[in-house]
Amino acid sequence: MNKLKLHGFNNLTKSLGFCIYDICHAQTFADRDGYITYIDDQYNTDRLTEILRETCTIIGANILNIARQDYKPQGASVTILISEEAIDPRDVDTSEHPGPLPDYIVAHLDKSHICVHTYPESHPTEGLCTFRADIEVSTCGIISPLNALNYLIHQLESDIVTIDYRVRGFTRDVNGVKHYIDHQINSIQNFMCKDIQSLYHMMDVNVYQENIFHTKMMLKDFDLKHYLFNSYPEQLSVQEKDLITKRLYKEMQEIYYGRNVVEV
Repeated sequence: MNKLKLHGFNNLTKSLGFCIYDICHAQTFADRDGYITYIDDQYNTDRLTEILRETCTIIGANILNIARQDYKPQGASVTILISEEAIDPRDVDTSEHPGPLPDYIVAHLDKSHICVHTYPESHPTEGLCTFRADIEVSTCGIISPLNALNYLIHQLESDIVTIDYRVRGFTRDVNGVKHYIDHQINSIQNFMCKDIQSLYHMMDVNVYQENIFHTKMMLKDFDLKHYLFNSYPEQLSVQEKDLITKRLYKEMQEIYYGRNVVEV
């Protein structure tokens, strides 16, 4: 896409939102409560704030305000209001390519926000525990929040990831013509680095004429030892391992496809 000469400020709103899911199996009610306590500690407001601060560093945003809250019995929320630094539109790369990792700064955000909310929960009877983090990076201006995508996925290593990206509104060029998007995008996947792409099965559901993009991701490799909380596969019988594996796989498939599997 050619560089646009704008009449005034870039009025496009670009929003990146994604849910990440971490799934495990806890044998007992005590283990289930222990998992929720563990997750609540690992993803408390201190850690989430540091992740969002680093995100701001990557994209070159100024932090205006931080609001944060740990909830009882579990869960946490952090919201950061941000503003842009001075930037020359000629320095912004609008091509479709993976964004930077945490040691590299290339972009700036306009006045907007970054927020994250966490939702630990568990199945009442089957030992399944699912942690979800809901993250949104929203900006009005020249660049896309997709620049922060790789860093956030790396920081919140997950079994399932669902990502939504949408460009809303319009901006006007010096000739008065409205533009409803100002950068190239065919798929969210094209903004991910190769190591992430190699780890996940991915599926797109895009509405190009509305500038709406959706990508689902599920880990390719399944190793039961990574999904057991406070226990090990060698402690389980063959039947127990088969049952737990079936339950975990069903949980992941249901989340990935967004529908429940009814067993006949």
